[in-house]
Amino acid sequence: MHFEAKAYIVGGHVRDRLMGFTPKDRDWVVVGSTPEEMIARGFNQVGADFPVFLHPESREEYALARTECKSGNGYQGFTCAYDKNFSLKEDLRRRDLTINAIAEACDGTLVDPYNGKADIQNRILRHVSEAFADDPVRVLRVARFAARFANLGFTVAPETHDLMKAIVESGELQHLTTERIWLEILKAFETTQPSVFLGTLRTSGALEHVLPEVDDLYGVPQPPEHHPEIDSGIHTEMVIDQARHLTSDTEVLFAALTHDLGKVLTLKEMWPSHHGHEKAGVPLVDRLSTRLKVPSEHRRLALLVCEHHLRAHLSEEMRPAKLYALFEALDAFRRPETLQKFLLACEADKRGRLGFEDRVYTQRNYILRAFEVANAVKARQFVEKGYEGPKIMEMMRTERISRIRGLSQNRGN
Repeated sequence: MHFEAKAYIVGGHVRDRLMGFTPKDRDWVVVGSTPEEMIARGFNQVGADFPVFLHPESREEYALARTECKSGNGYQGFTCAYDKNFSLKEDLRRRDLTINAIAEACDGTLVDPYNGKADIQNRILRHVSEAFADDPVRVLRVARFAARFANLGFTVAPETHDLMKAIVESGELQHLTTERIWLEILKAFETTQPSVFLGTLRTSGALEHVLPEVDDLYGVPQPPEHHPEIDSGIHTEMVIDQARHLTSDTEVLFAALTHDLGKVLTLKEMWPSHHGHEKAGVPLVDRLSTRLKVPSEHRRLALLVCEHHLRAHLSEEMRPAKLYALFEALDAFRRPETLQKFLLACEADKRGRLGFEDRVYTQRNYILRAFEVANAVKARQFVEKGYEGPKIMEMMRTERISRIRGLSQNRGN
């Protein structure tokens, strides 16, 4: 099976290798062939919209060189055409960014008609052609790449940023499915600096369409003694970066993103105070989660963090019964992993403030220790003493609070 003159590795594999990363799975494009020829050589066709084939041995994907023509709205509004006479350059032209439009021949030779290698060296995210505007999801993809490579100094080319704004103004983002938006958000959570994803979407005008509840946070002031960064939107950016520093768990990242949504509902005459913003934000988190069809576990943690994060911050001064009530609200005795994730999001909130980035979140260890002593109380010890029914739960509650109180008193000595 000889494809040396016709098959090229394309996309992320080539980009990552040039950037010094360990490449992932290889994708191939085949120039000068037909579906019939591919099948005759033993490839298995799997593409429905356009011909994609699995190699009979490596099981890697091989796609025929193709072009795309805008035929409708959204990222699905395309007609794909493939032809034996299509060139590699034509195929690469339909790709989003120049850094993703580099091909590598089987002998290692690079084919780089749009100067992607130079843009890698210059740390530029630049669109390949005006065809970029045909696919609105690329606005989110560029924002995600900006976040992924922010620590390397990559920035969006001014002309690409202008084109992103034009796509937003055209109304094309309205045709994105919620599933695709959520997928891009999840991928952004995996980047090194997810705040750049938000910032890039905001400067292009896309954030108010994709995450309007988050966009509304910008310009809402907070008390400077607690939030030297002042702006609630900037605080949210700092919190999700701190959360990403602490964990790769996307449930925690989503909770960090949405924990302060209630601040947008504070009356301006009450600014910069936001009394009661925790409970006020719960319906907004629920609405956002419903609209984007967020998975139930992501929604559940986000709702808990939104409503109870201030209680975690105040835990060291909290009465034992109140701390026990927090454990009950989190269902921590049945789901202790929820408490761990909750505390990660709370720590990110506390450290996501200007000048607070390296502070130790002492509440975390205290809450975990209090939970440990409370959780050591089990129903069996009361059953063995002859208690029955609701009385068992009452005795457990009393004993658990007593042990938390003992821990609290010992801390003060």
